[in-house]
Amino acid sequence: MSDITYLDGMDVADLAEPAEYVDAVREAYAERGAGADARPRTKLTRDETPGMMTGYLAILPEKGYMGGYMYAAGFGASDAWFVTPLFDADEGELQAIIDGASMNPFKTGATGAVAVDELARDDAKELAVIGTGSQARGQLITTATVRDLETVRVFSPTRENRESFAADFDDELDAAVEAVPDSTTAVKDADIIITATTASDPVIANEDIEDGTHITAMGQYDPEKRELDADTISRATYVPDLRERIHQDAGSFILARQEGMIDDDHVHGELGEVVVGDRPGRTSEDEVTVFDSGGTGIETIGAASMLYEKAVAEELGTTLRSFPASEAMIGN
Repeated sequence: MSDITYLDGMDVADLAEPAEYVDAVREAYAERGAGADARPRTKLTRDETPGMMTGYLAILPEKGYMGGYMYAAGFGASDAWFVTPLFDADEGELQAIIDGASMNPFKTGATGAVAVDELARDDAKELAVIGTGSQARGQLITTATVRDLETVRVFSPTRENRESFAADFDDELDAAVEAVPDSTTAVKDADIIITATTASDPVIANEDIEDGTHITAMGQYDPEKRELDADTISRATYVPDLRERIHQDAGSFILARQEGMIDDDHVHGELGEVVVGDRPGRTSEDEVTVFDSGGTGIETIGAASMLYEKAVAEELGTTLRSFPASEAMIGN
């Protein structure tokens, strides 16, 4: 028998600053760039129910942890339940179970922020955000830790949502945050664009994107849905979180390939390869770059291990008992 730490949503909520998530996720992607193993999402559904079960796995041996991220979503209550088990990478012992919902926007946002730091211009200061949900909020909070933003323009089709988003962040950030009536206005002169939507079709047009812009697209991971059009993907230096997932659920890439605009060689490299320098980041001022973020266990275990270590140091969480198979299985 061993003790494990359970961290619920309240334990996690204020445990780490956005910049700490970014540092932890950067370290995790550096491990991936050096060869750490990770697998793209597995999604299970049933015809007779509207919901799904989704999971990811990653091993980060330098950090000393491995584990996964799983959630059930879309059932009758149209809600989601997230959980992250964290194991010791050397011994396999369960260390912690973490309520994943509270950290989700921060660890996903931190992944986008790492990509911004690697791929956006150093002098980027104007940001466009398409979408106003929790993921858009997480992306903005973390991106503000890697660039000195002066202007943020946000668009959502729902006026109330974009105005509420702008009001919240205009008080929170040093940047001026403004709600705008359409995506064209949002992306005009933007140095960085974040798309965090549930849209099935492109939410910005290639002709509206200025040379030198970086785009983080993280709202869709479905082979038949996309936030970016084929012209944008074809034009850009394209970097996914995991190369293995691009033919599985990177809809913008898949549909651009089907339209004959790109081939498999269009993948510049994974984010981890860019972080460790195996693939270059931005190489020119007028280059358009795209980071396609579909979610992985890499950022999850990176963030979860950071939270776990902080919780142990601060004596937070609930202690639970866990029995290894040698003690728990019948006949042992």
